[in-house]
Order: sequence, then structure tokens, then C-alpha cells
Amino acid sequence: MSLMLTNSGFTGDARARDRAYKGRGAALNIEGRFEQWQRSAFDDGWQITPDEETETVPLKTVITREIAKSIITENDSPDIPFRYSLNPYRGCEHGCIYCFARPTHAYLGLSPGLDFETRIFAKTNAPQLLRTELSKLSYRSDVISLGIITDAYQPCEREFTLTRQCLEIMSEFNQPVGLITKSTLIERDIDILQSMAKRKLVHVTISVTTQDHHISRYLEPRTAAPARRMQIIKRLSDAGIPVGVNVAPVIPFLTDHELEALLEAARNHGATTAGYVMLRLPWELKTLFRNWLETHFPLKATHVMARVQEMHHGNDYDPTFGTRMTGQGIFAELLKQRFAKACARLDLNNAGRRQIQRLDASHFCVPGRAVQRALF
Repeated sequence: MSLMLTNSGFTGDARARDRAYKGRGAALNIEGRFEQWQRSAFDDGWQITPDEETETVPLKTVITREIAKSIITENDSPDIPFRYSLNPYRGCEHGCIYCFARPTHAYLGLSPGLDFETRIFAKTNAPQLLRTELSKLSYRSDVISLGIITDAYQPCEREFTLTRQCLEIMSEFNQPVGLITKSTLIERDIDILQSMAKRKLVHVTISVTTQDHHISRYLEPRTAAPARRMQIIKRLSDAGIPVGVNVAPVIPFLTDHELEALLEAARNHGATTAGYVMLRLPWELKTLFRNWLETHFPLKATHVMARVQEMHHGNDYDPTFGTRMTGQGIFAELLKQRFAKACARLDLNNAGRRQIQRLDASHFCVPGRAVQRALF
């Protein structure tokens, strides 16, 4: 196997030559968009035999301890319904091929492909930073979304427990938090979440893309199985923790037909709220996803991408605020109507129930700090 270098962007078509790695979402390790040189593999007939071509070398996950400078990020996007976010990790071992966060690894000089799911950075000082930032006089409490860029409950959380430590601090400060995950590990923290739920301080969203295990095993290889995620919803709901489902992403011709059935299954397991996000392919992600389609679902690849482009003015992605999460056109409008009708029929997103579950930031307090009373 030889490498061809160019400084003019991605070259060649390596889809037929790249091998899928068991347990990994991406088959490519393309260079990030900030790199001067781009590499693409090609078979020169010298170094790989036919027998070797069918084998894949298992890839190990490397966890790097990182000392972060700050931990709470403030968002101003009109498409995002929260002000603050917190991410204890960079990169995600779950390996979801569609993850919109993959291109962020390019900022580290790493690949949004295999590097994103094998080179993980743990912000080991996240709990200490969180306590410091919550204690600042300038901080104004609002809901913090935990685990938005990468899953806060990915496998390395078992060792580092950064998410649990952050939740303990938030509970101590009466700081409201929203969680979104695909992992069963969240069940470990039911004790904290249950206590916070009684004070209207937490809402959990379980992300479910498909109920088809055959698709899921390739689409999101190291996440909990779809049926197991439904069980997570039930366990959280039974514990009195407000829980919803996020159908994300919706992939045309691959998972879109499951929308109503998936929402109904989530409702039957205890979900009270629901949302959906259309497939997004920013930056390097478009190359990775195309390769994934050609590798695992070659007969659907052309149809999927044609419909994606139809919703984005002929492009693989359109970053315009207001439509980047849902797309535009007939298909996007149809999906929007299907979702609304299904939610109405299943009593999801009930206005009264959402009001009851609204998180409460009014009781936020810094432990040990005296509360200053109003002069008038």
C-alpha cells in the first residue's frame, strides 16, 4: 500500500480499496482541512497480497489526559435551544459515522476519521474548572447541556468518572443540566439524577437513530443497541427522571421510514418529549459518510446522497441558520409534518407537560456563599 501526497485537497477514489475496521465507524483517516498535505491510499500491487487485503488490524483507543483552560462554553446559535454546554471529552469512541463533531478533531491536527474515535482526550480537571466557573460572581445560572459535542458517557467515562463528578457539583450548586446520550452508563448515575429531578434540575434525552440492529452495528458501532436504549428510557422514566427521545440523524432512504415507529416505541417506554435532526455533513464529514455508504450500503448510496443534496440546494450541506438542522424542500417539509402528526397522536411534547418539566435555575447558589438580599 502506497501513499499519494497532494496539497490541493482530497484526491483519488480510495473507496474500493479502503477496508472497514471491526467496531469502528470510519474506514478512512483523511487529513483535516487545515493540513497542508493530504494523503490518499492506493494499491500499487507490491505490498498487499489478496489474503492480506481481507484482513484488518484491530485499532486500539488511546486516551490522552488533558488540562483544559475552561470548561463551560457559551453558545449563541439560533438553532440551539441552550445557552451553555460542557464537554468532558474530545473525540468519541462510539464511532458514529454521522457525528457532526468529527470535524472538530481537525483543530487538534488529527483526522476527523479514525483518529476521532481512537484518539480521545479526557479533560481531567473538568470538575475543578466547573466548580470554579460556577462560583464566579459573573456567572448567571442557566441550563448547561452536558455531552453535546461528544457523548459524556462514552466508554472511558467508566475510568475517569468526569461526568459523574460534574453532576455531583451541579447538584450541589442546584445547577440545572440537560443530558443527551446513547450509552447505558447513564444508569450508573440514576441516584444523582433522581435527586436532581425532584428539584427540577435535570432532563435526559436518549438519542436513537434506528431500531434496525443491522444498520446500527455499522452506523454507530460502539453505542448501546437500539432495543437497549429503549430500556434506558424506561429505567430513567420509572425512576422519576424526565426523559425524551431525539431521532437523530434522520437519513433519507435508510432510516427515515422508521420515524413514527421509533417515536411510538420511545413513548411506550416512558419518553414524554421528542425531537429530530436531519443528517448534517459539514466539512470532512461528507467524505467520510460517502465512503461509509459505498462500503456498507452501496445500492442505496446514490439515492441517499441525491436526496441529501436536494434538501441543501444541490450541496452535501448548507450551514444556513434555521434550516441546517432540518433541510429544505418537499422531503424536509414532509418529514416535518410526519413528525408533528406523530407527536400529536402519541401525546409527545405536550405543552402542559413540558411546562411542568421546565428546569428551574432560580435556586442556584454557591455553597458557602451568603445570599445577598435585595435592598428594596
